[in-house]
Amino acid sequence: MAYDYLGLVNDVNRRLNEVELTADNFASAIGFYSATKESVNSSIRFINQEQFEWPYNHVEQEDTLTPGEVRYAYPADAKTIDFDSFRIKRNTTFNNSTQRLTTLSYEEYLDKFIDLEYNSDETVRTLPNRIFRTPSQEYGVVPSPDKAYELVYEYYRLPVDLISATDVPTVPEQFRHVIVDGAMYYAYLFRGNSQDATIVYQKYIEGIKNMKTLYINRYDYLRSTVITSNSKLVRAL
Repeated sequence: MAYDYLGLVNDVNRRLNEVELTADNFASAIGFYSATKESVNSSIRFINQEQFEWPYNHVEQEDTLTPGEVRYAYPADAKTIDFDSFRIKRNTTFNNSTQRLTTLSYEEYLDKFIDLEYNSDETVRTLPNRIFRTPSQEYGVVPSPDKAYELVYEYYRLPVDLISATDVPTVPEQFRHVIVDGAMYYAYLFRGNSQDATIVYQKYIEGIKNMKTLYINRYDYLRSTVITSNSKLVRAL
């Protein structure tokens, strides 16, 4: 069975001994089948709400800066943006190397650099070296750019609901069973079967915990810098 919206819905239908949908009648499904479709999306939404930064929702974005322009809008699907990841990309035409931008608080920007937004003097423009977050879902660069530099950064997106039969979730296929367990929970609730809903809910939560163990609960490797003495040398001395 294909790993797509139709396949996930039919996973639930098979578990409940219901007739499977097809690509032809999927869009027009009503009643229980419509509820099953919604249960799959509800399951995926819950998984994505359990963790802000699932790695499968990670995106690398590239924006082209506009000379004289300080502020730029976030991507429409941005959930969280990693402000430590901003860098100006190497460009041989502009003769600039790759440069990481340091973060600047919005308050400091207002205190020291706000005039850049209103100053049309091109002599104040140059290669940006700082980045700041605005209160209005925008980021800003300082100084204002003098060329159309390529700015690269990373963020985590807000997944959208599945709609078409062939839509594929961002959750990797290896966790298909977790999505289906969650969908079964919502399907049992729809049927008024609270006992089975409670049982499958525990499996669902355990599946999400396992996902966190694999993807989130990791620790950076720390290399010891302690210099150990040579035992033979110590004895010789």
